[in-house]
Amino acid sequence: MDFHRVEYPKLVPAAFKALYTASNAIHEGALEPALVELVFLRVSQINGCAYCMDMHGTALRKADIDPRKLDTLPGWRDSRFFDARERAALAWAEALATLPSGAPADATYEALKQHFDDAGIATLTMAVALISAWNRLGVGLQPELP
Repeated sequence: MDFHRVEYPKLVPAAFKALYTASNAIHEGALEPALVELVFLRVSQINGCAYCMDMHGTALRKADIDPRKLDTLPGWRDSRFFDARERAALAWAEALATLPSGAPADATYEALKQHFDDAGIATLTMAVALISAWNRLGVGLQPELP
């Protein structure tokens, strides 16, 4: 990984390692890997992180996710390629990624509870928090795309 601004993994190695370890825990957690990657990609799109968009889009293509699903991810509400569980996860992810006026709406949380148990909700919420941290590193410090 080449860096445009500062090489943060070498400058703050303990924090980088902790963030990386937390990300691995999410991938090994209560949610299916493709859903985690979809959430990571959508939040990265919202935050404008090209590095993370490239990484998670590549992972989804390697997992044989339908290209039409990836192409319509920014418009998932109107796309027929997303099921109710994915829609609930993406609505939650967007609500947390933007936090326009505080806590996400109760309706968004209630829709989430129809598809996820407590461990799934906690994992999904942690996933959004982690990718948001990675996005801020990517946007702010601009590592070069591989």
